Amino acid sequence: MNFVEWYKILNAETLDTPALAIYPERVRENIRILKTFVKNVDNLRPHMKTSKSPEVAALLLEAGIRKFKCATIAEAEMLATAGAPDVLLAYQPVGPKAERLAALVARFPQTIFSCLVDNLTAGQHLSHVFQRASLTISLYIDLNVGMNRTGVLPAAAFDLYIALLDLPGIVVAGLHAYDGHLRDTDLAVRTEKCHEAFASVAALRNTIISKTGITPRIIAGGTPTFPIHAQRPDVECSPGTFVYWDKGYQSILPEQPFLFAALVVSRVVSLPTADTICVDLGHKSIASESPLNNRVYFLNAPELVPEGHSEEHLILRAGAGHRYQVGDILYGVPHHICPTVALHDRAAIVEDGQWNQFWYTHARDRYLTV
Repeated sequence: MNFVEWYKILNAETLDTPALAIYPERVRENIRILKTFVKNVDNLRPHMKTSKSPEVAALLLEAGIRKFKCATIAEAEMLATAGAPDVLLAYQPVGPKAERLAALVARFPQTIFSCLVDNLTAGQHLSHVFQRASLTISLYIDLNVGMNRTGVLPAAAFDLYIALLDLPGIVVAGLHAYDGHLRDTDLAVRTEKCHEAFASVAALRNTIISKTGITPRIIAGGTPTFPIHAQRPDVECSPGTFVYWDKGYQSILPEQPFLFAALVVSRVVSLPTADTICVDLGHKSIASESPLNNRVYFLNAPELVPEGHSEEHLILRAGAGHRYQVGDILYGVPHHICPTVALHDRAAIVEDGQWNQFWYTHARDRYLTV
Protein backbone atom coordinates (compact mmCIF):
# COMPACT_ATOMS: atom_id res chain seq x y z
CA MET A 1 0.00 0.00 0.00
CA ASN A 2 1.39 3.39 -1.00
CA PHE A 3 0.44 5.52 2.00
CA VAL A 4 0.63 9.31 1.54
CA GLU A 5 0.58 11.58 4.59
CA TRP A 6 -2.58 13.73 4.71
CA TYR A 7 -0.64 16.96 4.32
CA LYS A 8 1.44 16.06 1.26
CA ILE A 9 0.66 18.12 -1.84
CA LEU A 10 1.16 15.87 -4.86
CA ASN A 11 1.56 18.78 -7.28
CA ALA A 12 3.68 20.86 -4.92
CA GLU A 13 6.21 21.47 -7.69
CA THR A 14 3.74 24.03 -9.11
CA LEU A 15 3.25 25.89 -5.80
CA ASP A 16 5.55 28.82 -5.15
CA THR A 17 6.76 29.08 -1.57
CA PRO A 18 6.55 30.19 1.14
CA ALA A 19 2.83 29.50 0.98
CA LEU A 20 -0.10 29.11 3.31
CA ALA A 21 -2.02 25.91 2.54
CA ILE A 22 -5.59 25.23 3.69
CA TYR A 23 -7.21 21.79 3.78
CA PRO A 24 -11.00 22.40 3.53
CA GLU A 25 -12.11 18.91 4.55
CA ARG A 26 -10.20 19.29 7.79
CA VAL A 27 -11.77 22.72 8.28
CA ARG A 28 -15.21 21.12 7.91
CA GLU A 29 -14.25 18.46 10.43
CA ASN A 30 -13.13 21.12 12.91
CA ILE A 31 -16.49 22.86 12.55
CA ARG A 32 -18.23 19.55 13.19
CA ILE A 33 -16.12 18.98 16.31
CA LEU A 34 -16.87 22.53 17.49
CA LYS A 35 -20.59 21.85 17.42
CA THR A 36 -20.22 18.75 19.60
CA PHE A 37 -19.13 20.94 22.53
CA VAL A 38 -22.48 22.74 22.79
CA LYS A 39 -26.08 21.61 23.11
CA ASN A 40 -27.36 24.60 21.15
CA VAL A 41 -25.60 26.03 18.11
CA ASP A 42 -26.98 29.46 19.05
CA ASN A 43 -24.43 29.48 21.88
CA LEU A 44 -21.61 29.63 19.34
CA ARG A 45 -20.16 32.96 18.23
CA PRO A 46 -16.85 31.98 16.59
CA HIS A 47 -14.14 34.58 16.17
CA MET A 48 -13.11 35.23 12.56
CA LYS A 49 -9.72 36.79 13.31
CA THR A 50 -8.07 33.45 12.52
CA SER A 51 -9.25 32.81 8.96
CA LYS A 52 -10.31 36.29 7.78
CA SER A 53 -11.87 34.34 4.94
CA PRO A 54 -15.32 34.57 3.28
CA GLU A 55 -15.02 30.91 2.28
CA VAL A 56 -14.62 29.88 5.93
CA ALA A 57 -17.53 32.15 6.84
CA ALA A 58 -19.59 30.32 4.23
CA LEU A 59 -18.66 26.95 5.73
CA LEU A 60 -19.71 28.13 9.19
CA LEU A 61 -23.00 29.49 7.86
CA GLU A 62 -23.56 26.20 6.04
CA ALA A 63 -23.13 24.45 9.40
CA GLY A 64 -25.93 26.51 10.93
CA ILE A 65 -23.81 29.05 12.80
CA ARG A 66 -25.40 32.50 12.68
CA LYS A 67 -23.45 34.62 15.17
CA PHE A 68 -19.90 35.81 14.65
CA LYS A 69 -17.19 37.81 16.34
CA CYS A 70 -14.39 39.78 14.73
CA ALA A 71 -11.64 42.24 15.58
CA THR A 72 -11.60 44.78 12.73
CA ILE A 73 -13.99 46.77 10.55
CA ALA A 74 -12.68 44.86 7.52
CA GLU A 75 -13.50 41.53 9.15
CA ALA A 76 -16.97 42.82 10.00
CA GLU A 77 -17.52 43.91 6.41
CA MET A 78 -16.26 40.56 5.10
CA LEU A 79 -18.76 38.76 7.35
CA ALA A 80 -21.66 40.99 6.31
CA THR A 81 -20.79 40.50 2.64
CA ALA A 82 -20.81 36.74 3.22
CA GLY A 83 -24.33 37.00 4.65
CA ALA A 84 -23.66 36.73 8.37
CA PRO A 85 -26.83 37.77 10.26
CA ASP A 86 -25.16 38.81 13.55
CA VAL A 87 -21.68 40.33 13.86
CA LEU A 88 -19.93 41.56 17.01
CA LEU A 89 -16.96 43.85 16.53
CA ALA A 90 -15.01 42.80 19.63
CA TYR A 91 -13.29 46.14 19.84
CA GLN A 92 -14.13 49.56 21.19
CA PRO A 93 -14.48 51.96 18.22
CA VAL A 94 -12.58 55.14 19.06
CA GLY A 95 -12.05 58.00 16.62
CA PRO A 96 -12.84 57.31 12.93
CA LYS A 97 -13.70 53.67 13.65
CA ALA A 98 -17.06 54.81 15.02
CA GLU A 99 -17.91 56.54 11.74
CA ARG A 100 -16.76 53.51 9.76
CA LEU A 101 -18.93 51.24 11.88
CA ALA A 102 -21.92 53.50 11.30
CA ALA A 103 -21.26 53.38 7.55
CA LEU A 104 -21.16 49.58 7.78
CA VAL A 105 -24.48 49.47 9.65
CA ALA A 106 -26.06 51.67 6.99
CA ARG A 107 -24.68 49.62 4.11
CA PHE A 108 -25.69 46.20 5.46
CA PRO A 109 -29.15 46.53 7.05
CA GLN A 110 -29.64 42.76 6.89
CA THR A 111 -26.85 42.25 9.45
CA ILE A 112 -27.18 43.06 13.14
CA PHE A 113 -23.95 44.72 14.25
CA SER A 114 -22.69 45.30 17.76
CA CYS A 115 -19.45 46.44 19.39
CA LEU A 116 -17.72 46.79 22.76
CA VAL A 117 -17.43 49.71 25.14
CA ASP A 118 -15.71 50.00 28.52
CA ASN A 119 -16.10 53.69 29.37
CA LEU A 120 -18.73 56.40 29.14
CA THR A 121 -16.63 58.68 26.89
CA ALA A 122 -16.52 56.06 24.15
CA GLY A 123 -20.22 55.33 24.66
CA GLN A 124 -21.11 59.00 24.30
CA HIS A 125 -19.06 59.24 21.11
CA LEU A 126 -20.86 56.24 19.62
CA SER A 127 -24.18 57.72 20.68
CA HIS A 128 -23.36 60.98 18.92
CA VAL A 129 -22.19 59.26 15.72
CA PHE A 130 -25.16 56.91 15.45
CA GLN A 131 -27.79 59.45 16.49
CA ARG A 132 -26.46 61.86 13.87
CA ALA A 133 -26.75 59.11 11.24
CA SER A 134 -30.26 58.13 12.41
CA LEU A 135 -28.97 54.66 13.20
CA THR A 136 -28.74 52.42 16.25
CA ILE A 137 -25.85 50.25 17.44
CA SER A 138 -25.93 47.52 20.08
CA LEU A 139 -23.22 47.63 22.74
CA TYR A 140 -21.69 45.00 24.98
CA ILE A 141 -19.88 46.23 28.07
CA ASP A 142 -16.34 44.91 27.94
CA LEU A 143 -15.39 43.46 31.33
CA ASN A 144 -11.88 43.00 32.69
CA VAL A 145 -11.84 39.55 34.28
CA GLY A 146 -8.06 39.33 34.61
CA MET A 147 -6.70 39.93 31.10
CA ASN A 148 -5.84 43.52 32.09
CA ARG A 149 -5.91 44.66 28.49
CA THR A 150 -9.24 46.43 28.08
CA GLY A 151 -12.49 46.37 30.01
CA VAL A 152 -14.04 47.75 33.14
CA LEU A 153 -13.91 45.75 36.35
CA PRO A 154 -17.25 43.94 36.87
CA ALA A 155 -17.65 45.50 40.31
CA ALA A 156 -17.59 48.96 38.70
CA ALA A 157 -19.58 48.13 35.57
CA PHE A 158 -23.14 48.58 36.84
CA ASP A 159 -22.87 52.37 36.93
CA LEU A 160 -21.60 52.34 33.35
CA TYR A 161 -24.47 50.07 32.32
CA ILE A 162 -27.03 52.49 33.79
CA ALA A 163 -25.36 55.53 32.21
CA LEU A 164 -25.31 53.90 28.78
CA LEU A 165 -29.03 53.08 28.99
CA ASP A 166 -29.84 56.79 28.83
CA LEU A 167 -27.88 57.49 25.63
CA PRO A 168 -29.75 57.79 22.32
CA GLY A 169 -28.60 55.84 19.27
CA ILE A 170 -27.39 52.86 21.26
CA VAL A 171 -28.88 49.73 22.84
CA VAL A 172 -27.05 47.98 25.67
CA ALA A 173 -27.26 44.34 24.66
CA GLY A 174 -25.14 42.66 27.29
CA LEU A 175 -21.74 41.83 28.74
CA HIS A 176 -18.49 40.63 27.18
CA ALA A 177 -15.78 38.85 29.19
CA TYR A 178 -12.58 37.64 27.56
CA ASP A 179 -10.37 35.47 29.77
CA GLY A 180 -7.56 34.69 27.35
CA HIS A 181 -4.99 34.76 30.14
CA LEU A 182 -6.25 31.40 31.47
CA ARG A 183 -4.05 28.86 29.69
CA ASP A 184 -3.27 26.17 32.24
CA THR A 185 -2.72 22.84 30.53
CA ASP A 186 -4.48 21.08 33.40
CA LEU A 187 -8.16 21.44 32.50
CA ALA A 188 -9.23 21.13 36.14
CA VAL A 189 -7.01 24.06 37.13
CA ARG A 190 -8.15 26.10 34.13
CA THR A 191 -11.78 25.31 34.95
CA GLU A 192 -11.42 26.43 38.55
CA LYS A 193 -9.82 29.72 37.50
CA CYS A 194 -12.45 30.25 34.81
CA HIS A 195 -15.32 29.74 37.26
CA GLU A 196 -13.66 32.12 39.71
CA ALA A 197 -13.29 34.83 37.06
CA PHE A 198 -16.82 34.29 35.74
CA ALA A 199 -18.37 34.60 39.21
CA SER A 200 -18.02 38.38 39.07
CA VAL A 201 -19.71 38.44 35.65
CA ALA A 202 -22.62 36.35 36.94
CA ALA A 203 -22.93 38.63 39.96
CA LEU A 204 -23.08 41.68 37.71
CA ARG A 205 -25.75 40.03 35.55
CA ASN A 206 -27.82 39.27 38.63
CA THR A 207 -27.50 42.87 39.82
CA ILE A 208 -28.66 44.16 36.44
CA ILE A 209 -31.64 41.79 36.46
CA SER A 210 -32.67 42.66 40.00
CA LYS A 211 -32.34 46.44 39.59
CA THR A 212 -33.54 46.93 36.00
CA GLY A 213 -35.56 43.85 35.08
CA ILE A 214 -33.32 43.44 32.00
CA THR A 215 -31.50 40.16 31.37
CA PRO A 216 -28.25 40.94 29.57
CA ARG A 217 -26.68 38.55 27.09
CA ILE A 218 -23.23 37.28 27.98
CA ILE A 219 -20.43 36.57 25.50
CA ALA A 220 -17.48 34.93 27.20
CA GLY A 221 -14.13 33.31 26.65
CA GLY A 222 -11.89 32.39 23.78
CA THR A 223 -10.32 29.12 22.75
CA PRO A 224 -8.68 28.07 26.07
CA THR A 225 -11.87 28.39 28.13
CA PHE A 226 -14.28 27.40 25.37
CA PRO A 227 -15.04 23.89 26.77
CA ILE A 228 -15.83 25.45 30.16
CA HIS A 229 -18.12 28.25 29.01
CA ALA A 230 -19.75 25.79 26.57
CA GLN A 231 -21.35 24.14 29.61
CA ARG A 232 -23.16 27.37 30.55
CA PRO A 233 -26.60 27.33 28.85
CA ASP A 234 -26.92 31.12 28.80
CA VAL A 235 -23.47 32.10 27.49
CA GLU A 236 -22.27 32.57 23.92
CA CYS A 237 -18.79 31.14 23.33
CA SER A 238 -16.18 32.65 21.03
CA PRO A 239 -13.36 30.27 20.04
CA GLY A 240 -11.48 31.19 16.89
CA THR A 241 -8.32 29.13 16.41
CA PHE A 242 -10.31 25.86 16.17
CA VAL A 243 -10.99 26.42 12.49
CA TYR A 244 -7.32 25.93 11.48
CA TRP A 245 -5.75 24.92 14.84
CA ASP A 246 -2.07 25.36 15.62
CA LYS A 247 0.81 23.79 17.49
CA GLY A 248 0.62 26.24 20.37
CA TYR A 249 -2.93 25.37 21.36
CA GLN A 250 -2.50 21.68 20.60
CA SER A 251 0.32 21.66 23.16
CA ILE A 252 -1.56 23.33 26.00
CA LEU A 253 -5.18 22.33 25.31
CA PRO A 254 -5.08 18.53 24.98
CA GLU A 255 -8.81 18.20 25.68
CA GLN A 256 -9.67 19.92 22.39
CA PRO A 257 -9.40 17.40 19.52
CA PHE A 258 -9.22 19.82 16.60
CA LEU A 259 -7.15 19.01 13.51
CA PHE A 260 -4.35 20.96 11.87
CA ALA A 261 -6.05 22.42 8.80
CA ALA A 262 -3.58 25.15 7.77
CA LEU A 263 0.13 24.72 7.15
CA VAL A 264 3.02 26.82 5.93
CA VAL A 265 4.76 25.18 3.00
CA SER A 266 8.41 26.04 2.42
CA ARG A 267 11.41 24.89 0.39
CA VAL A 268 15.03 24.31 1.15
CA VAL A 269 16.82 27.06 -0.76
CA SER A 270 20.41 26.66 0.45
CA LEU A 271 22.81 24.39 2.36
CA PRO A 272 24.99 27.00 4.09
CA THR A 273 27.06 24.54 6.15
CA ALA A 274 27.50 20.81 6.39
CA ASP A 275 24.96 20.52 9.18
CA THR A 276 22.47 23.36 8.49
CA ILE A 277 19.86 24.12 5.87
CA CYS A 278 18.09 27.34 4.90
CA VAL A 279 14.40 27.46 4.01
CA ASP A 280 12.30 30.31 2.61
CA LEU A 281 10.14 30.78 5.72
CA GLY A 282 11.11 34.19 7.07
CA HIS A 283 9.50 36.63 9.50
CA LYS A 284 7.24 37.76 6.66
CA SER A 285 5.70 34.29 6.32
CA ILE A 286 5.16 33.00 9.86
CA ALA A 287 4.30 34.62 13.17
CA SER A 288 7.54 35.34 14.98
CA GLU A 289 6.50 36.66 18.38
CA SER A 290 7.37 33.34 20.04
CA PRO A 291 10.92 32.24 20.93
CA LEU A 292 12.97 31.06 17.96
CA ASN A 293 12.59 27.36 18.79
CA ASN A 294 8.82 27.70 19.12
CA ARG A 295 7.57 29.22 15.87
CA VAL A 296 7.03 26.26 13.57
CA TYR A 297 6.90 22.46 13.78
CA PHE A 298 7.67 20.58 10.58
CA LEU A 299 5.46 17.52 10.17
CA ASN A 300 7.87 15.82 7.79
CA ALA A 301 11.04 17.04 9.53
CA PRO A 302 10.43 17.16 13.29
CA GLU A 303 14.13 16.82 14.11
CA LEU A 304 15.10 20.20 12.61
CA VAL A 305 16.17 22.82 15.14
CA PRO A 306 15.85 26.55 14.29
CA GLU A 307 19.08 28.51 14.64
CA GLY A 308 18.40 31.82 12.94
CA HIS A 309 15.45 33.71 11.52
CA SER A 310 15.33 36.81 9.31
CA GLU A 311 12.84 38.44 6.98
CA GLU A 312 13.06 35.88 4.17
CA HIS A 313 15.06 32.99 5.64
CA LEU A 314 14.95 30.39 8.41
CA ILE A 315 18.17 28.57 9.30
CA LEU A 316 17.70 25.05 10.66
CA ARG A 317 20.25 22.69 12.17
CA ALA A 318 19.84 19.32 10.45
CA GLY A 319 22.93 17.51 11.80
CA ALA A 320 25.94 15.99 10.12
CA GLY A 321 25.15 13.72 7.18
CA HIS A 322 21.56 14.98 6.94
CA ARG A 323 19.31 13.94 4.07
CA TYR A 324 18.06 17.35 2.90
CA GLN A 325 18.66 18.76 -0.59
CA VAL A 326 17.95 22.09 -2.23
CA GLY A 327 14.34 22.06 -3.43
CA ASP A 328 13.01 19.74 -0.72
CA ILE A 329 9.58 20.75 0.57
CA LEU A 330 8.76 21.09 4.26
CA TYR A 331 5.26 21.22 5.75
CA GLY A 332 5.13 23.34 8.88
CA VAL A 333 2.49 23.78 11.59
CA PRO A 334 2.64 27.35 12.92
CA HIS A 335 2.87 27.79 16.66
CA HIS A 336 0.43 30.71 16.28
CA ILE A 337 -1.81 30.49 13.25
CA CYS A 338 -3.81 33.74 13.58
CA PRO A 339 -1.01 36.25 12.85
CA THR A 340 0.53 33.78 10.39
CA VAL A 341 -2.62 33.90 8.25
CA ALA A 342 -2.48 37.70 8.31
CA LEU A 343 0.94 37.55 6.63
CA HIS A 344 -0.47 35.80 3.53
CA ASP A 345 -2.73 37.51 1.02
CA ARG A 346 -3.93 34.13 -0.27
CA ALA A 347 -3.92 30.46 0.68
CA ALA A 348 -3.49 27.46 -1.59
CA ILE A 349 -6.47 25.13 -1.24
CA VAL A 350 -5.57 21.44 -1.05
CA GLU A 351 -8.22 18.89 -1.95
CA ASP A 352 -7.63 15.20 -2.78
CA GLY A 353 -3.91 15.77 -2.40
CA GLN A 354 -3.72 18.52 -5.01
CA TRP A 355 -3.69 22.27 -4.64
CA ASN A 356 -6.16 23.65 -7.16
CA GLN A 357 -7.08 27.25 -6.32
CA PHE A 358 -6.50 30.15 -3.94
CA TRP A 359 -8.69 31.52 -1.21
CA TYR A 360 -7.86 35.17 -0.73
CA THR A 361 -7.42 36.45 2.81
CA HIS A 362 -9.70 39.42 2.16
CA ALA A 363 -9.99 40.72 5.70
CA ARG A 364 -6.23 40.96 6.32
CA ASP A 365 -6.61 44.43 4.78
CA ARG A 366 -7.49 47.27 7.12
CA TYR A 367 -9.98 48.65 4.61
CA LEU A 368 -12.27 46.88 2.16
CA THR A 369 -14.87 49.43 1.02
CA VAL A 370 -15.83 51.09 4.32
